[in-house]
Amino acid sequence: MPTTRDYYEVLGVERSASADDIKRSYRRLAMKYHPDRNPDDAEAEAMFKEAAEAYEVLSDDDKKKIYDQYGHEGLRGRGAAGHDFSRMNAEDIFSMFNDIFGGGGGGFGGFGGGGGARTRGPARGYDLETEVTIDLKDVLDGTSRDVEFTRMDVCDTCSGSGAKPGTKPEQCSTCGGQGKVQQAGLGGMFRMVTACPNCRGRGTVIKERCGDCHGRGRVGRKRKLGVKVPAGIHDGQAIRVPGEGEPPAPDRSPDGTGVRGDLHVVVRVKDHELFQRDGDHLLMEMPISFTQATLGAEVEVPTLDGKATLEIKKGTQYGDLFRIHGSGLPNLRSGQRGDLVVVVKIETPKKLSAKQEDLLRQYAETEDKTVNPESHGFFKKITDFLGG
Repeated sequence: MPTTRDYYEVLGVERSASADDIKRSYRRLAMKYHPDRNPDDAEAEAMFKEAAEAYEVLSDDDKKKIYDQYGHEGLRGRGAAGHDFSRMNAEDIFSMFNDIFGGGGGGFGGFGGGGGARTRGPARGYDLETEVTIDLKDVLDGTSRDVEFTRMDVCDTCSGSGAKPGTKPEQCSTCGGQGKVQQAGLGGMFRMVTACPNCRGRGTVIKERCGDCHGRGRVGRKRKLGVKVPAGIHDGQAIRVPGEGEPPAPDRSPDGTGVRGDLHVVVRVKDHELFQRDGDHLLMEMPISFTQATLGAEVEVPTLDGKATLEIKKGTQYGDLFRIHGSGLPNLRSGQRGDLVVVVKIETPKKLSAKQEDLLRQYAETEDKTVNPESHGFFKKITDFLGG
């Protein structure tokens, strides 16, 4: 039964998320909740199918517009609800979106499963993705981070066959070793080719399963490695680490021979308490006094490098912009630094000494501007007027 949960909530993204953010979130969830990675876990399988349903809608511009405006009922009313993923098996769902996982051939990275077209050349495993969080100062200088992730690798006990040592997988009697079966379509007018439900696309079945991988041919292994984050990187950009993904799926290469997928490390940059980023430039609001704005002054401005001196011109107005060249962030390609743009905010003092207030009143008289009277005299006149 199709989900009634909000699709953005399912994928864990904001409504303003870009197409890349939506794709990235779906890929992460699909890899996390795939049933082969969570055997006999009905909840994980349900979440896997729910994520696929959400992605099918949010990755399609027309369906996304309908959903954003009318929700689930709008999709159903306009015949745009899409597939009922709750009735589909995991392999067929994965093959629908095979292009976003970076793998070649059918199936799930590190697992069996057919349904996808075979590609020429060496078998290739699926890409993986993880995240790393850095500070804005790290964007200035570049940094290195250790990342930890889990990937499916060839089981050492059975060498990837999934069979108990001393035994071998046998040819599937349902598909005759093809990994695919034909099913009659509506009214027998056409025929569909799908993954064999008995062997799940492998073409072989395992009578006696390996005790370590439980017949899957792959086991999850934690891995830790250092990744260099270049200066100038932007939030959401990914660093590709070649060959750190998963080996080819067992149905293409039981022993893992072929090309491993890649690891994509998505960089997240923390918000800074002072600076906002605009490309390679930095923006900052700087409070100054009204006397500094009026008469001009030299003020110290914090930068990612330390401090800089900024000359405030006479007659500066609230919201005026000042530029400190070369105090922004480096360009990822050229290394040339952007600027720091300072937006001045003129602060009005909340407390004044008697002398300061007297001087300001004298100045106000020269401006020919009306200002509030002194508090004591003003409230005394109100009391007198009301007859208090």
